[in-house]
Amino acid sequence: MKERMPTIFFGHGNPMNAVLTNAYTAAWASIGDQIPRPRAILSISAHWYVPGTAVTAMGTPQTIHDFGGFPAELYRVQYPAPGDPELAGHIQQMLAPLVVASDQAWGLDHGTWSVLRHVFPAADIPVIQLSIDETQSPGTHYEIGRRLRPLREAGILLMGSGDIVHNLHAYAWGGHPIEPYDWAARFEANARQLISRGEHARLIDYESFGDDSFLSVPTPEHYLPLLYVLGAGVDDEPVSFPVEGMDGGSVSMLAVQLG
Repeated sequence: MKERMPTIFFGHGNPMNAVLTNAYTAAWASIGDQIPRPRAILSISAHWYVPGTAVTAMGTPQTIHDFGGFPAELYRVQYPAPGDPELAGHIQQMLAPLVVASDQAWGLDHGTWSVLRHVFPAADIPVIQLSIDETQSPGTHYEIGRRLRPLREAGILLMGSGDIVHNLHAYAWGGHPIEPYDWAARFEANARQLISRGEHARLIDYESFGDDSFLSVPTPEHYLPLLYVLGAGVDDEPVSFPVEGMDGGSVSMLAVQLG
């Protein structure tokens, strides 16, 4: 019997983490050393947030530099992992009757490759992405994660990439350290406690945290990948937080690992 793969949510933070060596990227590399080697990776990234569900189905996905205003070295980064059209087709079948388009244009965005180039630097594991449908409710995203759960038994790493707290308007640009805002610290602490207790209903209804949620999740795309990972979880499996920290006072780098 194959070993069940964990499912992991990564707080990916600043795109510059792709080319930096710091506490966050060292912890990502440590995760790659410690978990079983996956047969393939399915990534749900905050940066493919579109009106519809699609899966990348090309054999050679491009490395997408979906950002602006960063140093030239970041635009030179390539993550030449192969795709997996067969897995993409299997996911379409798993999620039916939900319509999942077969995408030939997207590739791997920085929510995926900025993390994976530290976790699996050889880029020799097939990687595909599943889009986040911006028209659907948080509960629907959680349910899609639940339906993807069997992939873990087949050696597939299901990863979400976003940030539990993501407020760039409050972010301390310029690299100087700053203490987390009170609202950011509270929201992350509450989320962490609920994750530990397996109380996913409150996490799906994250707006019920009031002002803390409106400040911590002003737009949903960086939070929603967490719901896919929680949905793919299995009852009574261990929960850990292998990466911690709040970057710029308002971007959570918390990673959540189930299994």
